[in-house]
Amino acid sequence: MEFFVVATLIAIGAYLLKSRDERRRIALLGSHLAKFQIEKLMEGLIEGYLRALGEDDPERRESIWNLLGSSESKLCEQFNSFAAGFSKVEDKDARVSKLVWPIPYADRIFPNATFDLRELLNIHAKGITNAAKNSLNLPPKGKAFVMSAELLLMQHSCHWFCKSRAVASARMLVRHKTSYALALESVAPDTRNAYRALTGS
Repeated sequence: MEFFVVATLIAIGAYLLKSRDERRRIALLGSHLAKFQIEKLMEGLIEGYLRALGEDDPERRESIWNLLGSSESKLCEQFNSFAAGFSKVEDKDARVSKLVWPIPYADRIFPNATFDLRELLNIHAKGITNAAKNSLNLPPKGKAFVMSAELLLMQHSCHWFCKSRAVASARMLVRHKTSYALALESVAPDTRNAYRALTGS
């Protein structure tokens, strides 16, 4: 009976600590994202890509691709500004635990098992910008596929920072019907290599 009581108290304490740490991270990231419309632009782009891919009329499809170009440029500009702003965050507040499951203050307890979100955001900024510029010289469908993957992986990184890798992966699967592994394999090779080198994924 005593063991059960102690275990329950430990579980409650861990949950409270985890919740407080998550609120701190969400508030920090949210304070930087609030200045931009990144999520709205991202959702608009992905919906636009799907609309263009589902359009049978070549002229209308081309018109949609052209319209999406301005949204891509605006998203790149805003995300690069966001990454630059977040780069001023202190190192101790930008660390992300590499552990799959959430452990309260894991970034402080296991500092060697962390990576820097500031560096990761710069990787995403470069990947999104290169995708918008179509540096891989892909046809419109291929460009849309890579850009969508870059955006989903970036969103995954933000959720990973706020919660954990497991929670971020579950959210991606539920919201976008895309696995973390597939998103990582679908981004540009430069993004994937830099991402893996930093996160160890």
